[in-house]
Amino acid sequence: MARRKPARSVLLRRWVAVGVLALVGLLYYRPLKAYVDAKGELTQRTAAVQQLQRQKAQLEHRLGASTSLGTLAREARALGYVRPGEHLFIVKGIPQWRQRLRRSLSPHGH
Repeated sequence: MARRKPARSVLLRRWVAVGVLALVGLLYYRPLKAYVDAKGELTQRTAAVQQLQRQKAQLEHRLGASTSLGTLAREARALGYVRPGEHLFIVKGIPQWRQRLRRSLSPHGH
């Protein structure tokens, strides 16, 4: 059996349909790519926002804990503040003193 060739108008319509589909594909490519890129960036930014929210919660917790009187007193002492009636003594050379003490307590005496 011999195969019939499709009519010219049918071939032309097929090629026009393929061309229209290609054109539609090209027209949708950029908006679709922009959408995918924006969605990826949104995912990244959402993760960053969640991390910043966790950090904020931790900092707020630390702030709440740091306003206790005991914490404030420790911080003040670390800064060199003293209570009224107390005297501040600054002791220097503690690491060297510890080395000499270790040497004098060692069994060899060095």
